Amino acid sequence: MTIEELVVKYLNDNLTGGIEAFAETPENPASKYVIIEKTSSGRVNYINSATIALQSYAPTMIDAIKLNEEVKAIMDNMAVLPEISKAAFERDYNFTDPNKKQYRYQA
Repeated sequence: MTIEELVVKYLNDNLTGGIEAFAETPENPASKYVIIEKTSSGRVNYINSATIALQSYAPTMIDAIKLNEEVKAIMDNMAVLPEISKAAFERDYNFTDPNKKQYRYQA
């Protein structure tokens, strides 16, 4: 299983309120959803690492912020999986998508 598949599955197993995570934007997305994107990866001493961007979409800025906080809390615990040895938060910020005219936060 790829890291992208693992993150999508982990988020979908833990997100509340019927919110789903995807590796790409679905054709007809719900009003709130999460997109994951691997932005880089590496390997040192046979240990793989990856940087994952998590984009939380919602109809209002406050909802996007709240979803972002939920996603960060879920990801903080991802190291409970046997495939993951460490999960670390780097930063988050407003990443509103002007093309889709949707509020988005990225962590």
